[in-house]
Amino acid sequence: MMYTLGIDVGSSSVKVSLLNLTDGSCTASAFYPSEEMAITAVKAGWAEQSPDMWWDNMKLALAQVLKTSGVSKDAIKAIGISYQMHGLVALDKAGQVVRPSIIWCDSRAVEIGDKAFNALGADYCLNHCLNSPGNFTASKLEWVKSNEPEKYGSIYKIMLPGDYIAYRLTGEMQTTVSGLSEGVMWDFAQNGVAKELFDYYGFSQDLVPDIVGTFSVQSTVSESVAAELGLKVGTPVSYRAGDQPNNAFSLNVLEPGEVAATAGTSGVVYGVNDQLARDEQSRVNTFAHVNHTPDQKRLGVLLCINGTGILNSWLRRNVAGGLSYPQMNEEALKAPVGAEGLLVYPFGNGAERVLGNANVGAEFKNMSFNIHQQSHLLRAAQEGIAFSFRYGVDVMSDMGIKAKVVRAGKANMFLSPLFRQTMANVLNARIELYDTDGALGAARGAAVGAGLYKSTSEAFDQLKCLETIEPDSDHVAVNDVYKNWKDKLNF
Repeated sequence: MMYTLGIDVGSSSVKVSLLNLTDGSCTASAFYPSEEMAITAVKAGWAEQSPDMWWDNMKLALAQVLKTSGVSKDAIKAIGISYQMHGLVALDKAGQVVRPSIIWCDSRAVEIGDKAFNALGADYCLNHCLNSPGNFTASKLEWVKSNEPEKYGSIYKIMLPGDYIAYRLTGEMQTTVSGLSEGVMWDFAQNGVAKELFDYYGFSQDLVPDIVGTFSVQSTVSESVAAELGLKVGTPVSYRAGDQPNNAFSLNVLEPGEVAATAGTSGVVYGVNDQLARDEQSRVNTFAHVNHTPDQKRLGVLLCINGTGILNSWLRRNVAGGLSYPQMNEEALKAPVGAEGLLVYPFGNGAERVLGNANVGAEFKNMSFNIHQQSHLLRAAQEGIAFSFRYGVDVMSDMGIKAKVVRAGKANMFLSPLFRQTMANVLNARIELYDTDGALGAARGAAVGAGLYKSTSEAFDQLKCLETIEPDSDHVAVNDVYKNWKDKLNF
């Protein structure tokens, strides 16, 4: 029997799963902490976490998995890592953390990135980096350089969160092209570190650690860490990727035109393109996908909708009268398509990049006290969330990504029959639901990188589709409602 470990470093918890390579099943899984990890906000708009906290919670989850499974350390053949994207981890020459990580939802560097975009020009940023520097990792590093010069001066290498966990496991400071691209530090035209951006910010390229392949034996577990964690010395770390590219990989979304979706607190659509396309308004972001190479371009185009499941949870607290989520879904089905004219705009969780960074707030339109009841509110909300996805998918379509099949984990909003059918109808696409997650995706990636599977396709031979949803007879009516929704969208 052979197994691989997958580690998924989120901002709420760290999950570890053990994948049985014989039958593709999850042998054991655990996450820590049981409550959400702390996010420190010294000022409004800031968000920081201690990288040591990620490591400590990873150790607890790993210990639980090893205890529960009883699997011998010799049977664990490789380790893969998925991680929260865009975070800045800075290490000194001794390998110590210089300051807490500035994580993905920290907005302090927005103006820095906007200034860089104007100075470097749209042609360079969008043709070379495929994105505005925005609030991404490079701009966060510039904030440290400008505001904490002593700390900046002690930085030896910069990393993404997953790079840090790999470093703690192996002692090797490394990163990937995919990771650098998500930090807007990679020049796709030159196939190298974004020199002009680094020069503009005054960064030395020496800050970038060694670059390794996403699927490769990148490094191996050190002797001291193996003894501490109960792993075998020399176990390879053979995969690492940001959470959204990894989620797409976990759903076998690797080729042009394939699309992955998630709909938790926020929602993401992630489509694969084979062209160095960009959105002139930078409403979506483009990064190197896990299987990108200079010769075989595979770009992940990422659309984020901030107000997804958070709208559903708001309704549960304030409108649903004690109903559970399954009961809310049943109640929503009692209302007809279009909720008798009620329209919901789910943009109540901050600025939306897909709307040009406008902060439009959530909105309920056309509400009639004589017609609309709880069921109408619940249905219109789910339709509004699906419509916001369609709005963003149209942007991706203009970039050459035509969503004919959308794959998702059967979780969160995709547990709602109404939501997934509305998605199928408004996107005119087949929805495929799978039982997988980020940690299992990382474990599969580790097996590919270590050569335990002959190909990525073999890695997914045992991944079964749980359910398929095709557009149905409501397709035309749903699209008519969407057109009305779009026409009344104001920002």
